[in-house]
Amino acid sequence: MTADSDASACNTRRLVLLVATRKGAWLFHGDARRGAWRVDGPHFLGHIISHLVLDPRDGKTLLAAAKTGHLGPTIFRSTDLGVNWREAARPPAFRQAAAGTAGRAVDHSFWLTPAHADEPDAWYAGTSPQGLFRSGDGGLTWSPFSPINEDPQYRKWMGTEQDGTPDGPKLHSIIVDPRDRRHLYFAMSGGGVHESRDGGETFAPLVDDMETVEGFDASDLAFHDPHCVRLCPSDPDRLYQQNHCGIYRLDRPSTRWVRIGRTMPQEIGDIGFPLVVHPRDANTAWVFPMDATTVWPRTSPGGRPAAYATRDAGATWQRQDVGMPAGQAWWTIKRQAMTADRFDPVGIYFGTTSGELWMSPDEGRRWECIARHLPEIYAVEAADLA
Repeated sequence: MTADSDASACNTRRLVLLVATRKGAWLFHGDARRGAWRVDGPHFLGHIISHLVLDPRDGKTLLAAAKTGHLGPTIFRSTDLGVNWREAARPPAFRQAAAGTAGRAVDHSFWLTPAHADEPDAWYAGTSPQGLFRSGDGGLTWSPFSPINEDPQYRKWMGTEQDGTPDGPKLHSIIVDPRDRRHLYFAMSGGGVHESRDGGETFAPLVDDMETVEGFDASDLAFHDPHCVRLCPSDPDRLYQQNHCGIYRLDRPSTRWVRIGRTMPQEIGDIGFPLVVHPRDANTAWVFPMDATTVWPRTSPGGRPAAYATRDAGATWQRQDVGMPAGQAWWTIKRQAMTADRFDPVGIYFGTTSGELWMSPDEGRRWECIARHLPEIYAVEAADLA
């Protein structure tokens, strides 16, 4: 194939941005040029959509984690890129509690992750309050997965439903090692990061050297609050984490997290919710800091939003704000609302709490707003349809 045909093939690759919001979901269709977008939506208008994910194993199946006014928490499935939707026959639900014990009810499904490539119909879901579930039939029926949902120690680490984030504690950042389907990670807010090497039969904490808020006991996992954990596709032994108490990196087989956010500018700090890793360079990652003063306003620092990128695994960080508002922009980004595509150069995308969708076609060097006036954006995913 010639260089011209290579470029032509790249330009014909299709891309879709999956945008989940407080009042429905939207699909933004584009290509490798990322210069024009076709909008498809709203889907599920008026309903809370926490996560919308395309199955990379077939390139057409979508799952949507929804909380609807009349159906409650549920999951919808489409096998034709959103043309038609079917509700799960059995959405995630906790097992009935034993007599005399307090039971739990799923408030909403929060995080969706496709299982390993050699398990084509399997999915994982994380819920609020914290629960881990699995589907083996493409998302139509769900069952509690692994013993953690009822395990007394894990229930203690999970805390109560009044603990954690303002809209409820969550199990999130479900990760499957691409080399080994039995090697799994997940995180809980609160409750720390956890790992299984036996397909979920057992999990163990992975919190060494992670910090907690001053005055709280770091040995008690209930006080650990990871916001987002990402595994590097180009080096699955490296993970990055945006935490309530900083930005961290972990290089396996070590179990000790290194706080790489200490090299961020002091006036900005290293507190935020999302984190994105480069698909081909494990030294490159992006974060989006927020104001972490004592009242935690959950806005951009000083009303001047910016991404920060590292290209040396956290040794240094560079501010990236060209094209963003220079001031009076008091929004921020939720933990699932920042993502990257797999093109070259990599495109970075994020959605804001004020309903704007932003993109950079050149790895954060310049930014442009591609949609405004959406509802509050909860999650953004980029999927290559080639």
